[in-house]
Amino acid sequence: MLEIKVNDQLSLRQLLPADAPLVYDQIDTSRKTLRRFLPWVDYNVKEDHSLRFIELMLRKADEQDAIAFGMFQRDALCGVMDLHGWDHSLQKAEIGYWLGEAFRGQGIALECCRALMKFAFDELHLNKIEIRFALQNERSSKIPIRLGFAKEGVLRHSAKLHGQLVDMVVMGMLKKDFKV
Repeated sequence: MLEIKVNDQLSLRQLLPADAPLVYDQIDTSRKTLRRFLPWVDYNVKEDHSLRFIELMLRKADEQDAIAFGMFQRDALCGVMDLHGWDHSLQKAEIGYWLGEAFRGQGIALECCRALMKFAFDELHLNKIEIRFALQNERSSKIPIRLGFAKEGVLRHSAKLHGQLVDMVVMGMLKKDFKV
């Protein structure tokens, strides 16, 4: 199990099957707000769905394609952050994240994202990290902006949210531009 210490109170810990109840409870508690920009929330309606997600991400970690972490504040699961879409030839990957309602506005996702970026650049030897979010998702845009990501463009109608095509913003950070 991979763990990244963020600070004295926060850590990123690779999700394991035993974490499925915690992940499901956090999704279920925050379902209404998460659902707005995360269409998969409608399909995660029981603990077994969270378990299947974790098992899939463990297989992807073995294949060096993705890895999912729980964002933990002490022992409380705050949300999930992942590194996915690894392109080994281009040395890049994408970070995705969500936080439970009770943990928003505390800088948790920002600090965890910074720590994951450091790990990805230093340990995985990536050259680029991207973050993508729906154009209307102002809350998600704050993290890459505060971390100094460059806006690379808007992909028109490149995702579907609840039956509607939406534009996705792509922001990127190169290793040479990353400031810890």
